[in-house]
Amino acid sequence: MSVDFVLLGGIEARVDGVPVDLGHVRQRSVLAGLLVDANAPVPTARLVDRVWGDRPPQRAHATLYSYVSRLRGALAAATQDVRITRRTGAYVLTVDPSAVDVHRFRDLVARARTAGEDRAATLFAQALALWRGDAFGDLDVPWFNALRASWHRERHAAELDLTDVRLRLGRHAELLAELPARTERHPLDERLAGQLMLALYRGGRRADALAHYQHLQRRLSAELGAEPGPELRRLHQRILTTDPALSLRPAPAPSAHRSPHPVPRQLPSPPGPFVGRTREIAALDRTLHAGDAPGATVVISTIGGIGGIGKTWLALHWAHHNAAAFPDGQLYADLRGFSPAGDPASASEVLQNFLHALGLASTEIPADLPGRAAVYRSLVADRRMLIVLDDARDAEQVLPLLPGSPSCTVLITSRRRLAGLVTAYGARPLALDVVSEAEARDMLVRRLGAERVAREPQAVAALLGSCAGLPLAISVVAARASTHPGFPLAALAEELRDRSARLDALGTDDPVADLRAVLSSSYDALDAATARVFGLMGQAPGPDISLAAASALTALPVPRVRSHLRGLEEAHLVQETRPGRYRMHDLVRLYAAERAAQDQPGDALDSALRGLADFYAATAHDGDRLLSPQRTPFGTDLPDVTPGAHPLGTVETALSWFEAEHLCLLDTHRCAMARGHYPQAWQLAWSLDTFHWRQGNLDDRTAMLRATLAAGDSMGDRAQRALAHRLLGRAHAAQGRHEEALADLHVALTLFEEAGDPAGRAQTHLNLALAWEKHGDDRQALAHALKNLRVRRTLHSPPREAEALNAVGWYHARLGHHERSRRYCEEALALCRRHRFREGEAFTLDSLGYLAHRTGAHALALAHYGRALALRRELGDAFEEADTLAKMGDVCHALGRPAEAREAWEQARSRYLAQRRLGQAAEVEGKLARSGPPD
Repeated sequence: MSVDFVLLGGIEARVDGVPVDLGHVRQRSVLAGLLVDANAPVPTARLVDRVWGDRPPQRAHATLYSYVSRLRGALAAATQDVRITRRTGAYVLTVDPSAVDVHRFRDLVARARTAGEDRAATLFAQALALWRGDAFGDLDVPWFNALRASWHRERHAAELDLTDVRLRLGRHAELLAELPARTERHPLDERLAGQLMLALYRGGRRADALAHYQHLQRRLSAELGAEPGPELRRLHQRILTTDPALSLRPAPAPSAHRSPHPVPRQLPSPPGPFVGRTREIAALDRTLHAGDAPGATVVISTIGGIGGIGKTWLALHWAHHNAAAFPDGQLYADLRGFSPAGDPASASEVLQNFLHALGLASTEIPADLPGRAAVYRSLVADRRMLIVLDDARDAEQVLPLLPGSPSCTVLITSRRRLAGLVTAYGARPLALDVVSEAEARDMLVRRLGAERVAREPQAVAALLGSCAGLPLAISVVAARASTHPGFPLAALAEELRDRSARLDALGTDDPVADLRAVLSSSYDALDAATARVFGLMGQAPGPDISLAAASALTALPVPRVRSHLRGLEEAHLVQETRPGRYRMHDLVRLYAAERAAQDQPGDALDSALRGLADFYAATAHDGDRLLSPQRTPFGTDLPDVTPGAHPLGTVETALSWFEAEHLCLLDTHRCAMARGHYPQAWQLAWSLDTFHWRQGNLDDRTAMLRATLAAGDSMGDRAQRALAHRLLGRAHAAQGRHEEALADLHVALTLFEEAGDPAGRAQTHLNLALAWEKHGDDRQALAHALKNLRVRRTLHSPPREAEALNAVGWYHARLGHHERSRRYCEEALALCRRHRFREGEAFTLDSLGYLAHRTGAHALALAHYGRALALRRELGDAFEEADTLAKMGDVCHALGRPAEAREAWEQARSRYLAQRRLGQAAEVEGKLARSGPPD
């Protein structure tokens, strides 16, 4: 496990390339203040001065202690290699200095200044590559500002030293691409001006060298009233007289890794504006030193991801940024592994091009592949070179192109994982995911300008949402917008809004940049069985899918479908986000769905989706039977464990399954309704009812029931329609929609009576009681509760009778009939416990708590509520848990325990807000406000 601290471009910590959450900027500045003096004590007063300057907070030492404590926790959770300890009046951060970029920078610079020319150039380049921006980022505190300026001077000095080395090595042509911009940043730096003049002169541009001297002379005179120094004046004079010594370059010192062959510079032009990928760049940066270790082998990094994710973009950006670290050259090959524009390149063809670049004539190149590979490995042996192999098809294509020397670094991009290289050659895999929303926006800003992007924030948000973080899609959108600078971005956003036409909108005339063509080349590489699974995955409802659900969708056994999914994951067409769950990128999903519609017969596709709906409906039914075993069954022909369902077994497993599959279940219900799979849709709506109620998710509950009822004739019989109306009425009642609740419940009552279903009629009276309670009429509520009880006493169902008894007791308590309330509730509690009806026990304990609170027995009320709360949490009933917490807060307040009251109310408010029960949340908020600030 490796840890890296970044100070040269922000304040960050990464463990194995993964960022560590260091908290807010002030807390990060504490870490920076300790890292600057790593392994040495930093007095507390000095650290306070570093962090706050002349404006420390009132309790600066206590605040500093809390920041250090949080940093300890964050770092300890990520790595054991870093410690922050307290000594008398000081803090010490213990860490390997090489883990801190500024200390690594200084070590590399010191080694460079004592090394030979070739090695010095490499070390200076490695040191300067550590800089990612301004030291400490935008932190604005006097001590850090002064240190930042000092470090930037060190960086500038290292740049000047590296330039001198490169001039002595005769690399003035390379420098002419860099030095003009640097002289603009440091216009009065005479050493830098002399370097530019010498590079211009050696590049055959003597007039430009003299002109630059005259420009600097005028500027020094105008701004400082001074003349150039004697050294620069002597250089000017030597250029005027064309001193032959200026053109002389010392022969490079013998080096173990240099050869007499040409130095290839094959990298394509640098990519366009680059954003993000800091974690990935840091991982690649670590490979710069990996080949120097004793016993090291060739360093191989593989950048993987779906087509259009930016693999080549990252590889070329990193390669250009670190080109100076490879003084013996850079080789590049487009292997065309998945190119829509041509067949994959053969290893023999690539080696021929590499050998030409390394100085061999055609007559010197062997005809056979093994011979070419052997000569290639000999030529690059002991040379510090970068080999970029772009768009590899598979490991077999790459193997002959791998050098044998640890002095070389190989960077491979591929849409496949190339696991064979990882296993056999220790390649370091680097999988790319989508860019963040901020990075995607930055890409647009760099292409379109900040003003245009800021002018249409909603359109930009819609565009980026449609691109879903895929760099290729964002580039296509930016290119189209750039072509029409006068067009509103909203027009393009509207075109992309239509999912069915989105891939058309992201198309171009260039097959390399056309998203459909890019994805098609990956699809064409799949075998027929895996391609079928890929297409069906695109049609599957929901944001992701489990292995068991994929098995139901494809009608394949779990081992076979797992094998196909591994193949798709190898091709980066699906991602296993956690064990047994798979997700597709949104645009890949659109393409997969398109291919399924084209390649699968209509009845086969319908059968697959029906099979998936059957699986979800069956498993949801079994889960509901575990959550609420006393509930009226969905159908008399369904057992408690349905054939074809995913085995659940326990309440906890059922809750976890519902939580993991919730979005998939909602989407499957919509899909089933759209395709006319009404029995599955109704079974899903019924089976999710308990889960939705307990989670307080009344909006989804209502929407599912409404949509199912709208199908009308899809309901199997009168009793099922009655049940649907009753469930919808109860949902309306809980949401305070009284008239709608009464309408649905009275329809249900009529249908149950016509069907001769007394249990359904009784349960509808219980729901009518809830509707009248929410409407504020407890007398009407009690009347319906009594009707429910009268029927329940005749049906020989002790759990439902207990439920009815509690309801009557609850409404008597609300009406002030305390003794009658206690008798009913105690009878209900005994029945619940006798028959292990935990849900009913929780409701009854809640009623007894309310009654005790109303009669002044606050301690007893708190005990009842506490036991009810424990049961609610055991059952996963977040909806009723919120109400119980609010009542516990009232009791604690009455007992004169304000801290406990606040805690209970705050928990209740949090749950109410999560469930969008804004009225109840506002009521609790008022109690919190009236109770005053916390202690």
